[in-house]
Amino acid sequence: MFLNPELSAALDRIAQRAADVRRAYTPGALPAHDDVATPSPVADFTLDPLSVAPPDDGYFVTRDDRGNPAYTRDGSFTIRDGLLTGADGAPILGRTARGDGLRELRVDPVDERLARISAFAISTDGVLSYARAAIDPRTGARETQRVTVGRLAVARFPAGTRLDSADGRTCAAPEGVAPEIGFASEGSFGSVTPMRRERSRVDVDASLVRLKEAYLAFDALQAAHAAKAHLGKTAMDLLK
Repeated sequence: MFLNPELSAALDRIAQRAADVRRAYTPGALPAHDDVATPSPVADFTLDPLSVAPPDDGYFVTRDDRGNPAYTRDGSFTIRDGLLTGADGAPILGRTARGDGLRELRVDPVDERLARISAFAISTDGVLSYARAAIDPRTGARETQRVTVGRLAVARFPAGTRLDSADGRTCAAPEGVAPEIGFASEGSFGSVTPMRRERSRVDVDASLVRLKEAYLAFDALQAAHAAKAHLGKTAMDLLK
């Protein structure tokens, strides 16, 4: 049995509106519909030293599951197996002392194996660092050194660019549009804000209203089709 195309389209609209409601609870998420967008990003304070809010017009650089470049405003980072990753486990890219190209940011594997890493921090210019505990072999004195892992890359797009996103968290550049890649507090790029977690750019109240409207529209359409089918049956009965 095939669903009426109008009813099928109405169900699709419900699914799309429900997706925006879910995005309202995802840090840094962008709405699929402009009518539920918030006017500007808001970042909440957090005690997590690996959480950071991007510049207003910037995105952090990552990779999707196929290894293609992707972009996100969700700065809820963590260290997994020595690698800086986003909330979804994808690597966050930046610049290290080993080269100028963008690459994954990874702590020193020796420090990781010896469990002498603590006190991660991300500064306003996007530099990721940690404290390394060491013992002076000559004196036996315990020392703490600050080790730089690398610097987060930041991407920005021409004004008015609409990024493609399946989940609202991670975005892809539109075909034919290349982002400008830079680093926080460098050139015309703004700074990042440490120990902040950006809220989604989805107005939860507006998105719930639109979801309710989509359900009501579906109910009305369903009732109209049921009435039409009933009238058709009645007409056929009269002709018998």
